[in-house]
Amino acid sequence: MDSKSSFILKDCVDYDRSKGSVIILDQTKLPSQELYIELSSIDQIVEAIVKLRVRGAPALGVVASLGISLVISKKDFSNVEQLIVCFNDYYQKLIESRPTAVNLKNGLDRVKEALNSSVERGLDLNGIKCELINEAIQIKHEDIEANIKMAEHGLSLIKHNYRILTYCNAGHLAVSRFGTALSPIYLAHKKGYNIHVFSCETRPLLQGSRLTMYELNRAGVSCSLICDNMVSYMMQSGEIDCVIVGCDRVAKNGDVANKIGTSMVAILAKYYSIPFYVIGPSSTLDHF
Repeated sequence: MDSKSSFILKDCVDYDRSKGSVIILDQTKLPSQELYIELSSIDQIVEAIVKLRVRGAPALGVVASLGISLVISKKDFSNVEQLIVCFNDYYQKLIESRPTAVNLKNGLDRVKEALNSSVERGLDLNGIKCELINEAIQIKHEDIEANIKMAEHGLSLIKHNYRILTYCNAGHLAVSRFGTALSPIYLAHKKGYNIHVFSCETRPLLQGSRLTMYELNRAGVSCSLICDNMVSYMMQSGEIDCVIVGCDRVAKNGDVANKIGTSMVAILAKYYSIPFYVIGPSSTLDHF
């Protein structure tokens, strides 16, 4: 798997530089409708984040950084000071849209650093706008490369004929491309591994049944949906070989924060002596 590998879905977070807009797959419409929408204002981007039209920590970071850069690029400013004031206003609105998403703040902070650097170097308005967009695009490219590395490292955890349980959605829909926890599953599938994935429905918002099952089916991966309270039965029956989940945050002591219900799955996996793996990008690690 490489950054140019084809995937059954288009990138769920993309952009149109000529229009100055961010393009997302509206996840509130899934699985019944596959609708890509353009976001051309900060208010539209904030609404998409708040309403979970776009979700997943890495995807939020890419949307926020691309969004603020592209919207700024379309505006006319009389001077650099006006641009900075506008940027800071948009920055605060986006930060408040999802305060718990560390990738969102990290992405915005990187674009802000690019702004400060551009101003210090004395770039004109057009030069500053280009620097912001280029930094945001770089963030997306780095996310794709991180997903590829997670796929390659995670593949060592998967064997032929494995039956894998996953929880919530840590796949293609949550990132720029491929996924975090699901990326090694897609790589294993591409390499011809005979695997089967069991996806928990993940109440109350059903990210497993609505999103994970949707993308696994679209990618041609053998999969089954199970209700959340079937986990113990499936493990006790010997139907699960390992568990792979994503994570929202990893604390300094190694504790993992993820979607509510993940601890239940982890406790059951330990009880039944089933390997439990957490896969996530370095951005989810607390600064040591």
